[in-house]
Parts: sequence; C-alpha cells; structure tokens
Amino acid sequence: MERRDFIRLSTAASAASAWPLDILKFSNTPTKKITIVAVGSNFERESLNPYRFKGGAITDSWQSIACLKSESGIKKVGIGTQGVLWSDASVAEAHSEAGGNALMYAVTEWALQQLKGRSFYNPVDLLDEMFPEVYAYAQTITQNSDLRKTFALNALVAVDNAAWLLYAAENGITTFDDMIPKAYRPGLGYRQAGVASIPSFPVGTPASKLAEAAAEGYFIMKLKTGAPGSQREMLEKDKAFLTAVHQTIGHIETPHTADGKIPYYFDANGRYHKKETLLRFVDHAKKIGAFDQLAVIEEPFPESNQEYVGDIGIRVAADESAHTVEDAAHRIELGYTAFAVKAIAKTLSMTMKITQLAFEKDIPCFCADLTVNPILIEWNKNVAARLSSFPDISVGLQEANGHQYYKHWDKLMTYHPMPNASWVKPVDGVFPTKSEFFEKSGGIFSPIPHYEAMFADM
Repeated sequence: MERRDFIRLSTAASAASAWPLDILKFSNTPTKKITIVAVGSNFERESLNPYRFKGGAITDSWQSIACLKSESGIKKVGIGTQGVLWSDASVAEAHSEAGGNALMYAVTEWALQQLKGRSFYNPVDLLDEMFPEVYAYAQTITQNSDLRKTFALNALVAVDNAAWLLYAAENGITTFDDMIPKAYRPGLGYRQAGVASIPSFPVGTPASKLAEAAAEGYFIMKLKTGAPGSQREMLEKDKAFLTAVHQTIGHIETPHTADGKIPYYFDANGRYHKKETLLRFVDHAKKIGAFDQLAVIEEPFPESNQEYVGDIGIRVAADESAHTVEDAAHRIELGYTAFAVKAIAKTLSMTMKITQLAFEKDIPCFCADLTVNPILIEWNKNVAARLSSFPDISVGLQEANGHQYYKHWDKLMTYHPMPNASWVKPVDGVFPTKSEFFEKSGGIFSPIPHYEAMFADM
C-alpha cells in the first residue's frame, strides 16, 4: 500500500462535520476599556495516579484559581492546572514536586498583583503587555535564566481565563464564538459535530491496556515513547512498543478515519537526541507494516535540536517548543507540519495567535491535555471543536486524560457547572459537540460555586 498523503488539510469525511468560517455570524469586536481594581488567588492540591513522562512523574496536581474584579464591580474567576514537569523539566528536576508547584503558583500570584489598577481592552493585548515582566520574574524566582517560556505561560492560564470571562461580562458576550477577537476568527471558524477524546498512556504501558481502550471506542490514543535509558536502549524499547501496539490494535477498524484504521499518535517529549535515531524508529514502522498508520509524532527532539524534519515522511508536531506564536513560526521553518495546541496550558490568548498562524500556513492543529480538571476540558474543547479537521480524520481531536489519573475525578466532576450535559462525556470515544454545545459554549460562562466561594468577600 502506498503512503497516504498526510499533508492534506481536509477529507470528504471531515467536510460533512465542519462548516467554514464564512457561514458563521459574529458580533463586532468590543473595545470597552476595563480597569482591574482587585485581585485574588488560591489553589487546591489533587492527588494523581503517577503519570510518567520526560524521565519523571507527576503525582500531585495543583489547581490554581485567579479572581479579577473590575471597576464596574464585576468579578470573575479563572482556573488553571499547573504542569511543572511538562512546562520545564529542569525546574521539576531541581526541586521537590511540591517545591516546583509552589514556584509556579508564586508566579501566578505575582502576576495578579501587577494587575491591580491596570486597564485593558482585550485579554490578548493584556497578555502581550504583561508577559515579558512575568517571564522575567519567573526566571528570577526559579533562578533559571534559561527558563522555558511555557513555564510562565502555564502560570498565567488562570489569570488569562479570568480576564476572558471578565472581558465577556463587561461587553455583554455570552458565547465563545462572540468572544473571539476578529483577527483570530478564521483559525477558529469551524464547527465539529464531534471531538475525539484521546486518552494518554505513559511509557511502559502494556499493549493490553490499549486493547481495552479500543474496545471502549477510543480510536486514537496518545502513546508516550522515549523509554528510559541510553539512546540505544530507548530506541530498542520504543521499537518493541510500536510492534506490540501494531500487533494489538493495528487491525481494529474505525469509522472516523479515511482508511478505516486506527491512527498512531506518539509523543516522545524531546527524548530523541538526533534525527537519525528517529529515522530508525520510522524505518522500523515500515518494516512491520505500521508506517501508514503513523499519523503524527509529537516533540521528538529537545527544543535545542534545530534539525529539519520536513523530509522524514511523517507528520511531526510541535507542542511545548511552540511557546509563543513566534516560536511556532520557527517550527514551521524547521518542517513541523502540525501543532498540539493547549489553551489550558499556554493560555487561550496565545493559543488564538498560534491557531491563526496555523490556519494561514495550512498547518493542522489538535488539542493536547495537561491532565486538567473537568472545567478546563471544556475550555480546551471549545478550541478543539472549532479547529479544521485533522487530515484523514472526520472529527476534531482533543486529548483528555484527567479521568485516567486524578484519584478523585468524581469529586472534580461535581464542580462542573453542567456535569450531565450531552457533550461532557464521550460516546464511543467521541465528545458530541452539536448545536447545544456551541450554544452553551461548553458551560464555561456558567457560575462555578466551588471556586467562586473562595472570593466571596473580595
């Protein structure tokens, strides 16, 4: 069988479930000046079943909460989930897990304090203005001059979400579509009838676990590679894992792909030091007949690796290396042909910029997770449901692994403003995102009493 064209942006199957921007109607972008007069922050710790990647593991997830109050008396709360190991492994390695989380939370609190008395017109401009000073503070507090920008962006998610909700309330906006500034609407102009829920499996996962997920209807899964050990040991373990994956789920059929087969989504989290090593992994895929099902390989190299990847023959996606829109543009120059975007990890504001760049450059995007809580899944889903279809796949794509790792997921679900809504739980591996989802914007504008109660006296 000949190699599929992985560079196509749409298929006949996807066209039926997504509508182009020009048939959607939006209000004009508001320009009201908003002044912040009071701020607040808090956090909660949630225990995880160990999630292993990047040579480490996370067991304690801090949920950061930010509150902004405007001059007009409107008060809005934003939520974030901290991902220290994901955003900068060097910080995680230099500190205890709690210590790394405390540093990121300190950045969130400092950023909020800088907003007292500050005015803004929209959250994108606000992020542009505050990010350099927040990043500089994050470098100082971590004592890391080479700190990855994603660490500071991750710290700003709760702040950015609160700013968006405040912006919407001040301007009478009640839907996600109307909240998108005009400049970024083309990149988020589709409406997917469904969004695939992508579970994530750490390094060393038995293939039997993948078979169980496929039996539940999950047709695309995030498979962590980059096994522990030397580069040689890693490669041999990863090749063995690929073989086990292909033998276990390679034959399973799905209605959601052009060829009816399960696509493989691998994430190496920067563990491959050289392009040559990755090519040997790809060669093994060809040898065992798995090559045509390799849909995407995410972040195979450390960020410092500047090797061109456009000639590998497989779609290579950038995730944490695309900190900002400028970094994303550089990755395109290096041959990266997909972006794993994370509104819940790099702020919605920066994500809008990246999805717009991707739209203009014909680069497909999908949403990756940060093992976030149920409410943040809806923020991510609002993006995933508005991205154009990934090549050869008929629904939107969104990683959602919180239910796999949070020890008290059921408790977190009670904080969701619409826990029983039709779009909240996947059906046969797909979140139904039909008209009700778009009308309600996934519930993100609804009150969240558990978190709002923290700032009742503010």
